[in-house]
Amino acid sequence: MRQKIAIQGELGSYSHEACRNKRPEMEVLPCRGFEDAISAVRSGEAELAMLPVENTTYGRVADIHRLLPHSGLKIIDEAFVRVHINLLGVPGATLDEVREAHSHLVLLPQCSKFLQDHDIRGRISPDNARAAREVAELGDPSQAALASELAGEIYGLNVLARHIEDQGNNTTRFLIMSRDADDSRRGENGMITSFVFEVRNIPAALYKAMGGFATNGVNMTKLESYMVGGSFTATQFYADIDGHPEDANVKRAMDELAYFTTNVEILGTYPADRKR
Repeated sequence: MRQKIAIQGELGSYSHEACRNKRPEMEVLPCRGFEDAISAVRSGEAELAMLPVENTTYGRVADIHRLLPHSGLKIIDEAFVRVHINLLGVPGATLDEVREAHSHLVLLPQCSKFLQDHDIRGRISPDNARAAREVAELGDPSQAALASELAGEIYGLNVLARHIEDQGNNTTRFLIMSRDADDSRRGENGMITSFVFEVRNIPAALYKAMGGFATNGVNMTKLESYMVGGSFTATQFYADIDGHPEDANVKRAMDELAYFTTNVEILGTYPADRKR
């Protein structure tokens, strides 16, 4: 029996494409939402989850960073998918006939110029692959979906316009989550360590907490702030750094970080993808 990897959304989504690229030996388990994908791994129904975290055009995926610290899962790998958006229509339909394009809220702004140029209205769907399935079921040439070519293959739709994304480098980053951490040194492009922390309520706490990374030569590739506990003060932060917690310079930087924070939680240590 093949091991399963859970995704948010239906077969044919970009998460499905990420699984085919990074874990082709696993069976994809579609889930209704991010929480459902996480729960599938926690319950043992799936071994891994493939979760999108950010897109070069749209930015970070809403809610996902809020869910990660409380998921009970650990990051063991990352994957990057070049997001090629295609306008998919029912067999026999033409581009000139299309009046509405269905897709996920995240995808619509990524091809807004094309939609505007062709006078096509965007319609929000919970998932781009689901949009493709529903367009196929409607059988209406005026209705199309914005999705991957994989979705077109699965649901029997034709590509009416290929690669219509506004940005030529449109890419989504995914994190692969597991019940168990894997801190082994692996991969050929170095290691990434991801963690969340909350700063102490003292002047210049963030500046002092970050000082250890600068003085120890640790490259921080991401730092994002979050409001927690109903406060408008951003006290929680998510960070990615180059290196492994056992590296001497990373250890010194993390020790200094701990002094100026109330809580530090490592979400995972994993190999940097070659597409970084």
